[in-house]
Amino acid sequence: MSSYWEQQSLLHYDHIIIGSGIVGLHTAIELKERFPHAQVLVLERSLFPFGASTRNAGFACMGSFTELSDDLASVSEQDMVDLFLKRKAGLELLRKRLGDTAIGYKENGSYELISKAEMPLLERFSYLNELIENATGIIPFKVTANKIKPFGFNASLVESMIENTMEGEIHTGKMMRALVQYAIKSGIEIKTGAIVEAFEEEEKKVVVFVKDNTRKTLLPLSCEKLFICTNAFSKQLLPDISLQPGRGQVLVTEPITGLPFKGIFHFDKGYYYFREIDGRVLLGGGRNLDFEGERTTDIELNENIQSHLIRLLKEMILPDHTFEIAQQWSGIMAFGEDKRPIVKSFSDKIYGAFRMGGMGVALGAGTAKELVDLVLFH
Repeated sequence: MSSYWEQQSLLHYDHIIIGSGIVGLHTAIELKERFPHAQVLVLERSLFPFGASTRNAGFACMGSFTELSDDLASVSEQDMVDLFLKRKAGLELLRKRLGDTAIGYKENGSYELISKAEMPLLERFSYLNELIENATGIIPFKVTANKIKPFGFNASLVESMIENTMEGEIHTGKMMRALVQYAIKSGIEIKTGAIVEAFEEEEKKVVVFVKDNTRKTLLPLSCEKLFICTNAFSKQLLPDISLQPGRGQVLVTEPITGLPFKGIFHFDKGYYYFREIDGRVLLGGGRNLDFEGERTTDIELNENIQSHLIRLLKEMILPDHTFEIAQQWSGIMAFGEDKRPIVKSFSDKIYGAFRMGGMGVALGAGTAKELVDLVLFH
């Protein structure tokens, strides 16, 4: 049972966004910027975003050489370049909106480790460089094998190394805090612990049913337009969409004395990634070791993959250093038959943006802009 005041002022909004991750918050901000007088509400079922927005590696990246090369096996040159440009534009919008200091953006270098088995891929090096240079005016890749030894990697496992001249790193925690603060300052309401059980589209509004654990009931909130930005969890509200969750395993070491490298690193078509952060090494990936097992929305550790990550640290990344593991966690991403996000209007009142393909940091701001464009041109 609601009070008169709740009925009058707290239950209806112009726009409701489900999901307070990167895409959801950028969507709310886009809406508020374009409709300054609109009442905008963001609903989040957890205290923090529950997928990957606060659980990623903090890569401001657009795709490694072997990852982009592998993409060309399933998509056209133009599709690959277009997605690269979307990631680039999204990162530029993120940096412009929040500022580099607020998100901890740094350019300490971005590199890809190349194994002996991958060396034949370098035959496509000039070709891939040309594709992206034609679109951006920048040569993205250069061979930097001379840095393998100074960085301390195992030269018997790392045959060469490629630098991506267009990428950087962020501090994920700072970015999300800055994004939340920007949204609140813009007049956007954010409610956490708000579990959306269902929604119903009516003739003139959408009713969103939110679980209220205190009142032991479903609280009906209504809006003129609803935006679903729940990435890997979107099938819970839209069961027919083309999307599969993909869990990513991550660990971080204790600080390591004399750590010889900074920057961000990829290898094996982007399935693995590591970086220096606060004198530690953060390493994640390995989903390709167990695609089926990691196709889940359960935030749990996969001990086999975590053990494999530790072996990679010992044998390839830190062969000359001792280290201790400080933390281990996982994050939930969303994938599909290709790497393009889904940005869709399901009606003139219901919209959705999800399936970031593990690139939410890069794609989030631009995807939200594209989503709100649908409202304007529907």
